[in-house]
Amino acid sequence: MCKHIPCKLTKNAHPRWLELRDLVKALRFPTRWAIIEFIGDGAKSTTEIYEHLIEKGEQLTKPGFYYHISELKNAGIIEVAEYIEVGGGAPEKIWKLKTKRIVFDLLQSEVN
Repeated sequence: MCKHIPCKLTKNAHPRWLELRDLVKALRFPTRWAIIEFIGDGAKSTTEIYEHLIEKGEQLTKPGFYYHISELKNAGIIEVAEYIEVGGGAPEKIWKLKTKRIVFDLLQSEVN
């Protein structure tokens, strides 16, 4: 947990700092911004997102791609809108933005 931030800063950190840190961590990579922009106001399948990134010149492995998707999901930025059946295998996820705007209230006393 203290890989990028010294443990002293996280051990006694205010819960609001930890929330902000997680958002910044989720948004620090250009690939994740590209995912957000591609989904936009609509919804896109996992395959559509991956193929779009590859077409744009991203050099992503599938595990690397899924890691980026997971970080955005865990931060509450994207969510699964639905599942679609494809060829009898596992259903494919359709992603949408969970939020289009992040507001961070400095005076909020507790984490939602």
